[in-house]
Amino acid sequence: MDVTALARTLLEPVPAHRTAGIQVVRAADGEAEITAEVPEALTNVIGSLHSSGLVALLDAAGLGAIIAASETPGDVDGIVPLGASASLEFLAPARGRLRAVCHLDTEARAALRPLLSGETDRARFATRAEITDATGATVCRGAFDWSVRRRRG
Repeated sequence: MDVTALARTLLEPVPAHRTAGIQVVRAADGEAEITAEVPEALTNVIGSLHSSGLVALLDAAGLGAIIAASETPGDVDGIVPLGASASLEFLAPARGRLRAVCHLDTEARAALRPLLSGETDRARFATRAEITDATGATVCRGAFDWSVRRRRG
């Protein structure tokens, strides 16, 4: 199911995402594509996107993929995703227009499905995403371990 509009509504207003200029391009079938133009205010000493901006992109891609696993918009009502840990691998300077893609693997989908369907109120799983620049070069890879729960009431 394509939930791109829902992902935009939930992710783009987040203050850190707004600061980084994050835009949701696509969120469907457990995969999300996020883009951002590197804002000067978030560059490091070499004019590349600061690591905090890269974390924001990886976080948004993972969140987008979680939203993209839903079968109905109501599946994510009351869902509270919290990052438990993250790891990043910096491969090249991140400049210009960046693209982050996250695709939920089989294990993540299996952990998330009972939460989204209401069978359970908690899930733990990992997402992995890759950030590329406008030339297609990979500038960063990262993983998030998530603890996701559903608020009741």
